[in-house]
Amino acid sequence: MFGRGTSDDADEEVHVDLSPMIDCLFILLIFFIVSTVFVEETGVEVNKPDVGASASALDSNSILLAVTKEDKVFYGGESIGVQGVIGKIKPLITETPDMPVIIQGDKDASHGMVQRVHGQALLAGAQKEKISISSK
Repeated sequence: MFGRGTSDDADEEVHVDLSPMIDCLFILLIFFIVSTVFVEETGVEVNKPDVGASASALDSNSILLAVTKEDKVFYGGESIGVQGVIGKIKPLITETPDMPVIIQGDKDASHGMVQRVHGQALLAGAQKEKISISSK
């Protein structure tokens, strides 16, 4: 036998040290938690018009508002109405002034309702160049 000599240590138990493997697993767990991206959804399905152009990836740090075909305004799955836009997004904009606001309008929603939401976002303090209307 190559690995073990014949000695009086035959009764000695062999232990496998799992500490390095557990350390490695915790490091991997921390890496995956830190690198995970959470996407905020509006909570309703909006039927957007097809414009034929590829949409750029949405910034994960943005405010998403949805206008349904019934002209209801949603934020975070909650119906807030046009009057609730300022109350919901003003604290977020005061915390991060350059945060983009994305308005997702249904293709059957009235243009006036989408523009009213746009106006409320401006009144809440959003920068004019940071407000976008999503069509795809």
